[in-house]
Amino acid sequence: MSGPAWLAGGLAVLMMAIAVYCAGRLAVSRLQGKDTEAAADGLHVVMGVAMAGMFEPRLTPIPGAAWRGVFAVAAAWFTWQAIRAGRRPSARCAHPAAHAVECAAMVYMVLPVGSWSSGRGPGMTMPGMNQGTTAGNPALTLLLALFMLGYVLWAIDRLAVLSRTAAAATPRPAAARSPLATVTVAAATGILGPPAPAAIAYPRPPGRTALAPRLAACYKIAMAITMGYMLITML
Repeated sequence: MSGPAWLAGGLAVLMMAIAVYCAGRLAVSRLQGKDTEAAADGLHVVMGVAMAGMFEPRLTPIPGAAWRGVFAVAAAWFTWQAIRAGRRPSARCAHPAAHAVECAAMVYMVLPVGSWSSGRGPGMTMPGMNQGTTAGNPALTLLLALFMLGYVLWAIDRLAVLSRTAAAATPRPAAARSPLATVTVAAATGILGPPAPAAIAYPRPPGRTALAPRLAACYKIAMAITMGYMLITML
């Protein structure tokens, strides 16, 4: 399976845009005192540049061996964070296990051609993708692609929850609310505190707000879809 050149070019631009956006999140977080998943955003800066280069080599002249080393180290670090954190998310990275798999998938996609004896075909045939990429093991490739699909569905569900929470937290005019609704909202606020989409994104110190959690979910969805597409083209 191969991808059209226009799609490869468009995805390369999208990946560079995500890399720039994630770098901007890190800068705005420091300047405005808002919290973001620094480890996740930093990873996606690097991942966006690397994936853009896989579609269009002129965008990132870094050799594949360097990328393999970077993502191997990142995979080990996120795996360690997942082991340490267990089910308790951290402010730097709420879901390290998913990012560890992403890093492992990146290492897999930039392996040299012929690394897997059971691979089929010459590798990805999109521009730039056949230079130093593996043909892949079909079973492992499919497993990683299915993981990306599952991650996309999970992230979309999280985005829906964030949107519903934000809508519930938006104050409405007094005339638009019935007495029963006013009592219900007041009781819920007194018991649970004011709902906010950032509250379910990841933990953070008291008094600090999360930086655009719904936009963060959107860029993660876009990146996972792109990675899943890249894996499918390896089959």
